[in-house]
Amino acid sequence: MALLVQKFGGTSVGSIGRIQAVAEKVAVASSEGHDVVVVVSAMSGETNRLLGLAQEISERPNTREMDVLLSTGEQVTIALLSMALEEQGCRARSFTGAQVHIRTDSAHNKARIIDIDAARVKKALEAGEVVVVAGFQGIDEHGNITTLGRGGSDTTAVAMAAALQADECHIFTDVDGVYTADPRVEPKARRLDIITYEEMLEMASLGSKVLQIRSVEFARKYNVQLRVLSTFEEGDGTLITAEDEDMEQALISGIAHNKDEAKLTVVGVPDRPGIAYRILGPIADANIEVDMIVQNVGVDNTTDFTFTVNRSDYQKALDILKKTASELDATDVTGDDRIVKISVVGVGMRSHAGIASKMFNALSEEGINIKMISTSEIKVSVVVDEKYLELGVRTLHSEFNLEGSADFGG
Repeated sequence: MALLVQKFGGTSVGSIGRIQAVAEKVAVASSEGHDVVVVVSAMSGETNRLLGLAQEISERPNTREMDVLLSTGEQVTIALLSMALEEQGCRARSFTGAQVHIRTDSAHNKARIIDIDAARVKKALEAGEVVVVAGFQGIDEHGNITTLGRGGSDTTAVAMAAALQADECHIFTDVDGVYTADPRVEPKARRLDIITYEEMLEMASLGSKVLQIRSVEFARKYNVQLRVLSTFEEGDGTLITAEDEDMEQALISGIAHNKDEAKLTVVGVPDRPGIAYRILGPIADANIEVDMIVQNVGVDNTTDFTFTVNRSDYQKALDILKKTASELDATDVTGDDRIVKISVVGVGMRSHAGIASKMFNALSEEGINIKMISTSEIKVSVVVDEKYLELGVRTLHSEFNLEGSADFGG
């Protein structure tokens, strides 16, 4: 029998009926002889409700008190789920992050896990109890409640699995796995049986919302076997694991896209050392994250410097850039907040040449103009006009034969 950590998100526990359904699912695993630790989020909408209450009192609430407030959402869920499990005839015990001793740093609202003392959890498991743990929260060295930021329950689950050396960590959500593309954009997208940590990290960073990046990074670091499953339908889901050298990898595992992109260009900047810092320094100081960067050097000792930011930061970045451009005697500043990034991802491309050219040719044949290009060892990304999102994703999905059996190249 296995030791399983099962995580259920806000949608999965969004009502009493759904909490009872989760209890039935957990009780089945327990009745099969598995040791089960359940990590839960707050009921859907609860965190936003609590944030709203705080905003009614203060525009900038004290971060320590925000953590005290937000942590109550998960505390409600663990108690209700434990009650529901008891009603199923399944002995259960709930624990807050502090009671489990999930120790974090003191960065309120975005704390990082330092270590977990799993002794109490192990003792409860040995007593035959299902352990229900509040996700998203911990405690710092001073005894203050901390929260891990958005998606923190995924990280809690993976950290618990690592501390307990669990056989698998199951992330239950409203989708039944990781797909070759977003099914809402490409109806022919198919569920992947297996994907590597590296591929999942790329997919998550490129806009796939199935898992938070931090949880995948944690799983890779501690070699935790992750499986994404649906709360609402049966199935094997998608296993996220280390790359197996003995297994031939598919050429491309998936097509990812990100609609939250905007592009900015400083035109005619004098080409001299330190210019990239002069442009991006003020952007970084404003806490704006930069994604792709392209610099083109002209023949007249000037350069055009282009980069992308999150669309929500577009106007703020544009205002900063106009001031910087004036200081640098640049010719102009242009921007475009109607772009998208489309990427092909696959560890198989490490050993196969020509992926980028195949991608570019397929887009060209559909009349899709590429504005920017970025590559890594296992991905190629392009920026195109927003209107080409669906056509671009579907074209590449078909070009790399992702609707059928996996293409292993060769």
